[in-house]
Amino acid sequence: MVITGLQIHKLLPGTNCKECGSNTCLAFAMKLAAKKTELSQCPYASDEAKTILGAAVEPPVKGLSLGPDGALKIGEDTVLYRHEKTFVHPTLIAVNINDTDPEEVIDFTLESIAAYKMERVGEILSIDMVSITHVHHNSGRFLSLAQKAWEKTRKPLVLCSTDPETLAMAARKLKGSNSVISAATPETANELRLIAVENGHALAVTAPDLNELVTLTSRLRKSGFSNILLQFETFSLAEQFQLNSIARQAALKDSVKSLGYPGLCFVKSTGDFLDDSVTALQEICKYGGICVLPFFDPAQLATLMTLRQNIFTDPQKPIQVEPKVYSIGDPTETSPVFITTNFSLTYFIVSGEIENSGTSAWLVVPECEGMSVLTAWAAGKFSGSSIAKFIKEIGLEERIKTREIVIPGYVAQISGELEESLPGWKVTVGPQEAADIEAFVKARCK
Repeated sequence: MVITGLQIHKLLPGTNCKECGSNTCLAFAMKLAAKKTELSQCPYASDEAKTILGAAVEPPVKGLSLGPDGALKIGEDTVLYRHEKTFVHPTLIAVNINDTDPEEVIDFTLESIAAYKMERVGEILSIDMVSITHVHHNSGRFLSLAQKAWEKTRKPLVLCSTDPETLAMAARKLKGSNSVISAATPETANELRLIAVENGHALAVTAPDLNELVTLTSRLRKSGFSNILLQFETFSLAEQFQLNSIARQAALKDSVKSLGYPGLCFVKSTGDFLDDSVTALQEICKYGGICVLPFFDPAQLATLMTLRQNIFTDPQKPIQVEPKVYSIGDPTETSPVFITTNFSLTYFIVSGEIENSGTSAWLVVPECEGMSVLTAWAAGKFSGSSIAKFIKEIGLEERIKTREIVIPGYVAQISGELEESLPGWKVTVGPQEAADIEAFVKARCK
């Protein structure tokens, strides 16, 4: 049944209480219609609304919130391909530690996970979770390591063991961390479900084949439990790709609720860096909810996080920086003035090259809706008149004495219009490529 936002709005309380996270009931109704949230987020939804709306407004892929504050989110996707709309929540990246690892390796890995930060186009990227795997015959070592990992990183954990009793003890120890228990089988699902509910954790479920997994998730769903992740038992990259695709297509296109859950994948170490990386890359590209890496490797993480950021950036909403005048280095009122657009990648490349040139400068960044230079110019967002208007609005002329501005070489054609719109200013056409800024600045100095 297709139901519109306005139809949903009529069934909501209309209080605009904002407790659901939306500013108005209508905004919440529109999110429900787009299957970007759940009716359960409305604390005042009537029994009538719950009955009428039911599964019609439930996202095809269940959304999960992990971590003590619920800040890590997965699921809620509504499309198979990013260009159709957008992917919603990025694949979470975790690093695994076995309880048989040497103590110095464990300490190094935990410290590295806690400290890891990578800045790219203005975003700070970090490791999301820690996975603890029970290998040692003594469950006490596993429990001690899980507690240590939580205290050192304060990141939610993936608790992996084949022993339900050990998982139960770990779940109780980490109550409040909102972690993941891995993995429930058809034989242990009921016991671990109760443990997950009691301690506020999500539950990863697994089975020998897809049919048994569907039966298991259906059983859990009927019991009222839905904080589920799918953990497929696969033996090749092709099989993992196939099962991920089948499950996601079944959930989105055929409304198979028993497969409408995020996935959990453990990347098994093959000893080959490229093979392991390809497995992780595929998981990020093809619907992975949580991807657990076999060990900490900063080179691998940089690759995965760069790809993840590219995949999960909304193609309709490019990453943008705030439109304003940025100071590069320690500029004075006579320092040179450059201009570029507010597309993050463009800004960070241009500002970096100006900084590398060893000069201090002002970088004017007008509102261009996150477009690159040529795209913004073609769309009429980066013209001489619009740039001049922005410079006057921010009062740049009152702040500096410089009356020369360097524009990107690709839009040399706007120089005349810009000089007409900014009387008293000289417009200099800079290089087309940001990589040539350093040579451009040095040549001008000479």
